[in-house]
Amino acid sequence: MPGFVGRKSELAALERHLAWVRDGRGDQRGRALLLRGRRRVGKSRLVDLFCERARVPYAVHQATRGEDAQRERARFLAEVRHSSLPDTELLAGVATVAEWDTALRQLAAVLPDDSPSIVVLDELPWMLEGDPVLEGTLQTVWDRVLSRKPVLLILIGSDLAMMEQLSAYGRPFHQRGVEMVLAPLSPSEVMAMTGLPAADAFDVHLITGGLPLICQEWQEGETRVDFLSRALDDPTSPLLVSGERMLAAEFPSALQARHVLSVIGSGERTFGTIAAKAGAADRPLPPGSLNPALHTLADKRLIAVDTPLSTRPGDRDRRYRVADPYLRFWLAFLEQGIPEIERGRSRIVVEAVERGWSSWRGRAIEPVVRESLARLLPDDTWPRVREVGGWWPRTNNPEVDLVGADRSPAREIAFVGSIKWHERGSFDHRALATLARDALAVPGADEDTPLVAVSRSGFTVDGLAATYGPEQLMEAWGSTA
Repeated sequence: MPGFVGRKSELAALERHLAWVRDGRGDQRGRALLLRGRRRVGKSRLVDLFCERARVPYAVHQATRGEDAQRERARFLAEVRHSSLPDTELLAGVATVAEWDTALRQLAAVLPDDSPSIVVLDELPWMLEGDPVLEGTLQTVWDRVLSRKPVLLILIGSDLAMMEQLSAYGRPFHQRGVEMVLAPLSPSEVMAMTGLPAADAFDVHLITGGLPLICQEWQEGETRVDFLSRALDDPTSPLLVSGERMLAAEFPSALQARHVLSVIGSGERTFGTIAAKAGAADRPLPPGSLNPALHTLADKRLIAVDTPLSTRPGDRDRRYRVADPYLRFWLAFLEQGIPEIERGRSRIVVEAVERGWSSWRGRAIEPVVRESLARLLPDDTWPRVREVGGWWPRTNNPEVDLVGADRSPAREIAFVGSIKWHERGSFDHRALATLARDALAVPGADEDTPLVAVSRSGFTVDGLAATYGPEQLMEAWGSTA
């Protein structure tokens, strides 16, 4: 199955869970696995491949959002009947049942008693939307029947917050399952897939978000412009349609939160500017409407909320950004370009991306750099660094790209730094002078605070405590093998 570069460790993890069931290592014979990850990240394809390779009987139920609970149960039973599970003839003539309790017990009746099997419920949150009682029912049937069979029950969901809550304290499935998160492909995995140097691979990651369906469309060694020209020439390409499908799944009906997301995707970061752009022509969106929309987007993990890192609390100076790199790119450039693409004028969209690329990338790379450094640290040079962030005042002037600290809020500022992510032009004396000046504005920093820099195109200055280029940052993401 194509598109599984970098998924060896995830497949191995699933195989270990199946081995746990096969070997009977627990006091229960079965194991429940809660698998969550962003939409379009490849959860279903990963589990499908695992089931095909496992060489044990299995059944997969793919839920449909908005489906009537009765029809959902009927489809579930039909999928079990047509699965590779043994004894499915016991379900002959059972077209539907009135409750999930009965449906799940029918499933248990055809699971083998003396050999392992796999059962997959894909998009469990949609099933719970159709019948909220299912959560408690699943717990009851798991405790009394399913867990006594040697079955690996895989519960998949793209609603990250709901999947996390399923096993939270006080919920029916608390401590009844192990959790697994399927992340997008890392920058190093993207580099392996595309065969590009580290700097260009980070660019690919910003465009694709590490989503396998999009990454596998990027031909080895292909430039950004060539890829965009080819991908956007096809209105059905994964690069274009994935954003629409992700948002259609998150927002099945028109919501204020969807509009606010587009505003943040266009580059607005502060509460005030988001309110101004999301409101009417001369009337900002009131806090009573904006706050719930922001909470919804944060709960869905669609936006990230950043606070300035220093020795002072920064909660009052929050900044908002689209959390997923691909969705950030899609909202900034592709959403508004869909009409042109559908008219066969994709070159206009490609040209718009190129005009705005340098400015957009300079901002988009910042959270990736901070995460890279957070993965590399602490080390021998910075043994006390546990947090890597940025700093800004309410006026946004100056903005400091990097702050390394022991915690948030910090007791001690370890370093202050700058990011210069340009195609050409090294980090030079002028950049260092600007950094030294701006660093003094950071609460907790002083003239003796070490200065660090990140540059895409090298360094032509002394006086920095540490320097990081694309290759060093890429090391944070592990082996590309």
